Amino acid sequence: MPEVTKETIKALIEYVAESLVDEPRNVRVKEAQKESYTVMELSVSAEDLGKVIGKNGQTARAIRTIVNAAASKAGEKVIFEIKE
Repeated sequence: MPEVTKETIKALIEYVAESLVDEPRNVRVKEAQKESYTVMELSVSAEDLGKVIGKNGQTARAIRTIVNAAASKAGEKVIFEIKE
């Protein structure tokens, strides 16, 4: 089983987002290091924003859960945000 790193978490976010949207070429994940954690910021085209947020935020919450599980396995603290 491959080791989980920040790069694999970033790739995971990109893969999930690209699977959800109509314009996968507009999916971007920006990584920023803060004091004791990493922020992974997802941006998609305006037309696809609703698809990654989901009804009542359910899709965003599901992505956040997956990211938190992967970050925990990697021993990292990662915050997932969706840029509007």
